[in-house]
Amino acid sequence: MTATVRLTVGQAVVRFLAEQWTERDGERHRFFAGCFGIFGHGNVAGLGQALLQYGDALPYRAARNEQAMVHAAVGYARMNDRLRAYACTTSVGPGATNMVTGAALATINRIPVLLLPGDVFATRVANPVLQELEDARSYDVSVNDCFKPVSKYWDRINRPEQLPAALLAAMRVLTDPAETGAVTLALPQDVQAEAYDWPAELFERRVWRVPRRVPEPAVLAEAARLLRTAERPLIIAGGGVIYSGATGELSVLAGETGIPVAETQAGKGSLPWDHPSAVGAIGATGTAAANALAREADVVLGVGTRYSDFTTASRSLFARPGVRFVNLNVAELDAAKHAGLALTADARAGLAALRAELAGHTVAASYRTETAELTARWNAAVDRAYAPGPGPLPVQSEIIGIVNEVSGPRDVVVCAAGSMPGDLHKLWRTRDPKGYHVEYGYSCMGYEIAGGLGVKLAAGDDREVFVLVGDGSYLMMAQELVTAVADGVKLVVVLVQNHGFASIGNLSESVGAQRFGTRFRLPGDLAASAAAMGADVLRATTAREFRAALRQARDSANTTVVHIETDPAVPAPDSEAWWDVPVAEVSTLEATAEARARYEEERKAQRPLL
Repeated sequence: MTATVRLTVGQAVVRFLAEQWTERDGERHRFFAGCFGIFGHGNVAGLGQALLQYGDALPYRAARNEQAMVHAAVGYARMNDRLRAYACTTSVGPGATNMVTGAALATINRIPVLLLPGDVFATRVANPVLQELEDARSYDVSVNDCFKPVSKYWDRINRPEQLPAALLAAMRVLTDPAETGAVTLALPQDVQAEAYDWPAELFERRVWRVPRRVPEPAVLAEAARLLRTAERPLIIAGGGVIYSGATGELSVLAGETGIPVAETQAGKGSLPWDHPSAVGAIGATGTAAANALAREADVVLGVGTRYSDFTTASRSLFARPGVRFVNLNVAELDAAKHAGLALTADARAGLAALRAELAGHTVAASYRTETAELTARWNAAVDRAYAPGPGPLPVQSEIIGIVNEVSGPRDVVVCAAGSMPGDLHKLWRTRDPKGYHVEYGYSCMGYEIAGGLGVKLAAGDDREVFVLVGDGSYLMMAQELVTAVADGVKLVVVLVQNHGFASIGNLSESVGAQRFGTRFRLPGDLAASAAAMGADVLRATTAREFRAALRQARDSANTTVVHIETDPAVPAPDSEAWWDVPVAEVSTLEATAEARARYEEERKAQRPLL
């Protein structure tokens, strides 16, 4: 007779999650570090009671906002190269739907997070219950159906018997490097509290091995042939390089062949900024050096990149006729983009195989010299951007330079939406593969502090985490400062006050909308609000004061917010690349008509890349 264990559904979920492990290259990690949660009537008696009962197996962390706790889980999983994760539980109704934005962010960025929202009664004995969405088409619809399009796997557990298969399916997706993202298991509140006799083996330790897929030999040979015959090859390093732990292989391959390496937002840090082959960021927020090389590249090796519009400058960047793409990616969706040669494989395994195939090959000395000269010119531009600006207020690029200077080689900078991610992408001098953490797949305002919390939970005490956030994003979601202070998770938050949505303000002006709706003057004191949430606060008005305050914050044991006002009118150096944002085709405004004329001209550079 099969041994059974009588538990509620909530207890079974917690017991199962506590015994899931991942293994890659012989190293094992407990997959779930814990569970973030905010409780209400939809989950307090089920998962809430279970987390209390089995708290040693799956530690609980309180959060202050449901979207924010998903962001924290994403920050943690990304910092752990997707080999560890958090679960997140909420009540039914607004608590659940607050997580939808976080789910979209996780799925778009290909980061694993398990969402466990409460749901309405499966038995329907008291319908409609509090916070239930009544849909005349079906009684089986709830607000949790909103998670379907933003989840890589979605299920609703209406009977205990359904749980084991759903849990195994969830783990399959969460640990799949090609298909990972948000996983949602909707748990009706009555089912969570229902008892069932479970097979004991459901709660035994289970190891999910994360494979390193190797490239198919014929495709590998063709990829090597294309690179060997290329006159101006270029490597684009995406996030897959870092998640795969492929930075060492990339460094050696680039060093041996002399092929220059440009980096996406997620791939920044794939090489140290001063590596001889590093040409910096690419695309709409890239360096002039990388973009100049991209315009003339005849073969592009994209490694672990999904080729977003920022990376390709809305498909206007790769301008050489007949340019070919070789796409080394674990995800077939990305490997097939731009009609490229699909080298479907793990990034580290694929780069190692390519290195062997390219043994003895190197680019022409003249191409190495050109790459070095372009990079030197850009580095000089960065030095100028780090220098004091023309006015009494420091400029944003100067602030970035000071943070880069004060932070240690293994410290982490965290940012998300606004103008700072673009400036960081082109200006930040990364020294460690995990030292740059910018959420730009979804570019979600409010990610910064919550994501920084997750990053710090993963980074530990030997890495400082510097969160850069503008006043607009800060006002979207700052309350996880309370969580950081309450849990003793130390962050350094640089709060940049530029009186509005500076990034969209610049974009608005470029499309002839004259910064409409993007400027505001705050009637209150943002620094005081941070102090009210328990953070230490330091105020600076000059670059010199800011440098001193930042050092003090770095050396403190407490979460500290450093407030600085900047001049938003001074831009960072130009990337010399374009981003496609449509402009009104007809308008009575002269500025809009002029912007449309520029837009029509710039669109001529777009190519289908077929």
